[in-house]
Amino acid sequence: MATPSRFIFWTRFAEVAILAVAVCFSLGASSPASRISDLDHRLMCQCGCAQLLGECDHVGCPDRDKELADLSADISSGMTDQQIFSEFTAKYGAVVLAAPTTHGFDLVAWIAPFAVFGAALLGTILLVRRWSGVSIGRVQAVATGADLAALDPAERERRERIRRETGVDGGEFKQ
Repeated sequence: MATPSRFIFWTRFAEVAILAVAVCFSLGASSPASRISDLDHRLMCQCGCAQLLGECDHVGCPDRDKELADLSADISSGMTDQQIFSEFTAKYGAVVLAAPTTHGFDLVAWIAPFAVFGAALLGTILLVRRWSGVSIGRVQAVATGADLAALDPAERERRERIRRETGVDGGEFKQ
């Protein structure tokens, strides 16, 4: 039977082995080929096809090869991802980026959809609460007869018939 200290030793050994494997796999992720693949999926092709640079399947695309050559040259020269994005933005404009940046006015593009969704959800909740609150208030007023005393007998009878037919008081609907 294994002692608790042996169990702890093997548990720690497994944790270290998993960490070592993860580090080894992540080291390969910084190779130039994987960087090109990563970055060309974060840039847009400028031929007008509205596709990612790495996904452009436009036959005879005049821009794809030139942009990929620029990207490869920038990676080979040792530029960081941010420097590459800055260079492409300076050359082609902000439309070359597949996603807006997360600073300045571009931050609105990230916040606005969530803000609109939140406002719509809040508006819907308030509207439903108002509708249900109004109807409950009217039902309670009719059920208690608070405002029935001030009405003429014909109106009082009409409201009483509506209340019975709609089943507000638990009555059954009659045709």
